Amino acid sequence: MRHAPGVSYRRRLWLLSPILWTAVGLVCGVQIFISMIDHGHQLWRVLLYQVLIWNGWFVLVPVVGYLARRFALVPPTWRAVAVHALSAFVIAPIHSVWWAMLLVAMRPYDAMGVRYLDSAFVSIARSGLPLQLCVYAGIVAAHYAIDYYDKYRDRERAAARLEVSLSEARLHALELQIQPHFLFNTLNSISALVRTARHTEAVAMIAGLSDLLRYSLDHAGEQRVALAQELVVTERYLEIERLRFPDRVSFEIDVPAAVRRAAVPALLLQPLVENAIRHGIAPFAAPGRVTIRAQRDGELLRIELFNTGRLAADHQPGVGLRNTVDRLGHLYRGAHAFELRAHDGGVLASLAVPWSEVG
Repeated sequence: MRHAPGVSYRRRLWLLSPILWTAVGLVCGVQIFISMIDHGHQLWRVLLYQVLIWNGWFVLVPVVGYLARRFALVPPTWRAVAVHALSAFVIAPIHSVWWAMLLVAMRPYDAMGVRYLDSAFVSIARSGLPLQLCVYAGIVAAHYAIDYYDKYRDRERAAARLEVSLSEARLHALELQIQPHFLFNTLNSISALVRTARHTEAVAMIAGLSDLLRYSLDHAGEQRVALAQELVVTERYLEIERLRFPDRVSFEIDVPAAVRRAAVPALLLQPLVENAIRHGIAPFAAPGRVTIRAQRDGELLRIELFNTGRLAADHQPGVGLRNTVDRLGHLYRGAHAFELRAHDGGVLASLAVPWSEVG
């Protein structure tokens, strides 16, 4: 199904098409008048006659356009070719009736010309058939040209939206690391580890923070990365959070090696994990856990992220979660699923995307 903007665009073109048909009629009329200039015909009558003939296609274009959409010729099929051949040989006589009516009513070339509709129709249907079949084919070709241009514009807009969304996601991921409370808490945790001579943990936290910032910058502009890369940086984030909350955060990543080859949007998991920690574990004194699982299900990659805690009845997704949902929509055009719901005493974020691998 085409989007409303494309339909509106084609409708505007159709409404403007009388200008095109009028121009064609005027050109034909001038050529015919010049070729018969010694016959004493009236210029205005010849021009009006040709303009009205060509504008008869104005009411036939929507019919041809509907048939072009309903029976697509790209790629061609015998059924579609047969339907268009039949419709062309039906529409041509319909236009010939209009042409014959104008010829009889206006008699543009000779006051003693054709007087009867039937003879005019037979003459025009026979001599004008090749031209009218060519016009039918031209309308079909124009329809597909406009349709492909619409699709090209749609892809351009989608690519622009995706680029903006990716930029927002990268900026948000950086913001998560450099926002004051995150840095303050992390640096305080590092200071505490240093004061208590837990140098290994302090170095691990510094390295984890560095890895997160480096990953966000290194993958700038990339749309998809291997799931394995996402899991590595997600694990680093979880290690930082576990160092900050040593008695409250535990995590498990259960993803088979074969599944780690799957391609996923860059920075897909980190906002989901951040959401789980911030809303599911940090507000509560009791220990909590985060579990990440992924598996291949036929032609789909399914990822589940579970965290203990509660999903508020008035929960509203933040910037990171909204960007994740929007990016999935732009990347997969509806061939995906995402759900956030209460599950088994906690919160489950589940998503499914078409299976692919990073080349």
